[in-house]
Amino acid sequence: GGRPLGLIARQPRFIVAVACGVVSYLLMNFLMTAAPLAMQLCGLSQESANLGLQWHVIAMYAPSFFTGSLIARYGATSIVVTGLGLIGAAAVVGLTGIEVTQFWATLVLLGLGWNFGFIGASAMVLECHRPEEKTRVQSLNDFVVFGTMAFGSLLSGGLLTAYGWSTVLWLSFVPLTLAFIAIA
Repeated sequence: GGRPLGLIARQPRFIVAVACGVVSYLLMNFLMTAAPLAMQLCGLSQESANLGLQWHVIAMYAPSFFTGSLIARYGATSIVVTGLGLIGAAAVVGLTGIEVTQFWATLVLLGLGWNFGFIGASAMVLECHRPEEKTRVQSLNDFVVFGTMAFGSLLSGGLLTAYGWSTVLWLSFVPLTLAFIAIA
């Protein structure tokens, strides 16, 4: 039951929600996949890379205890903007150097940004459908988000080896800019 999926998918709010979910997940996976490889290319230890990824995962999921409350208080769009800003800050920190602390800070900011960006975008999707449309709308959202994320994961290693860590970080600003334009 419910409206046709094409009608739902053409809603501006839905397009923005999916775009922000795509960008949040794409960039998280894009940078998270490349970061430990970049750390090794920069001569840092495997242990340092492992610890950075452990803190990244904590930063991804620990805020979930209060992200929903923040969305209820400030709205999904504000939380998404904060998340995208944190992902941008992660890229900026990564561009400041190749010391272990810069990689770790990049990974932690990236995890926090993903949490706010993706969960906020998911909350925005919930505003775009009726209960009877939930399964189809969520399926479409997941297909687009995770399909794009897989593509970014495949690209990151190749771009890292061909062009270096800085290029990977600079490329992050392209989808971030598009997401901010979509929100505006």
